[in-house]
Amino acid sequence: MVACAELAAYCQELLVVSAFDDYCPNGLQVEGTRPVRRLVAGVSASLAFIEAAIAVEADALLVHHGWFWRGESPSLTGLKGRRARTLILSGASLLAYHLPLDAHPELGNNRQLAKHLGVDDPEPTAAGRGQIWRGHLPRPLDGEAFAAQVASALGRVPLRVPGRGAPLRTLAWCSGAAQGFIAEAAALGVDAYLSGEISEQTTHLARELGLDYFAAGHHATERLGVQALGEHLAARFGLEYRFIDIDNPA
Repeated sequence: MVACAELAAYCQELLVVSAFDDYCPNGLQVEGTRPVRRLVAGVSASLAFIEAAIAVEADALLVHHGWFWRGESPSLTGLKGRRARTLILSGASLLAYHLPLDAHPELGNNRQLAKHLGVDDPEPTAAGRGQIWRGHLPRPLDGEAFAAQVASALGRVPLRVPGRGAPLRTLAWCSGAAQGFIAEAAALGVDAYLSGEISEQTTHLARELGLDYFAAGHHATERLGVQALGEHLAARFGLEYRFIDIDNPA
């Protein structure tokens, strides 16, 4: 077992949380009433995830998408109140790590995407506020073949916008809602860009910039980092651990 404050302090240093100007607080968002023996990870702190974690007697919940986003009302009413009340009454803690978890060089969503997609020489770039990564495919693939590879790795068929019309050799990627970085990705000279979501203008930009765009799902592209972090913490502190995936097609 480990005190939740000790767990949070370790993550604060491991993920270099102080280096990020984020849209939400990173770290311990709700302090529970007991030390952590059983850690349960998930993508988002939804009511369904909270209830599933409580059902397996979690002492702490670890998520990528927590609470208290910039611009939101701070009032714990309505659905936010139900979420908070359910968690607090259970006595469990909530830890959430957003941009620091996207960016971590080993455990982060973008590094884990490279691992699962089999990308060679993955490296972070300065583009996209430092969140865009790039690398090389082990062999040239046409767009349909790469889409099939993404589907196999993530369990989600991506939406593909053909913009290049040639075999793909180089790839840039950024998990989650990073479609707005497409021009910065194209400026890296890559053949394709992968993210989680797509906007109306993304299709036109991909075609005009001359690169294939793959929208693989916000949830699907951000399942990997929290699992890697949860596994790391379980090994480091001798915790019972499990990942609960609440299905989300978006």
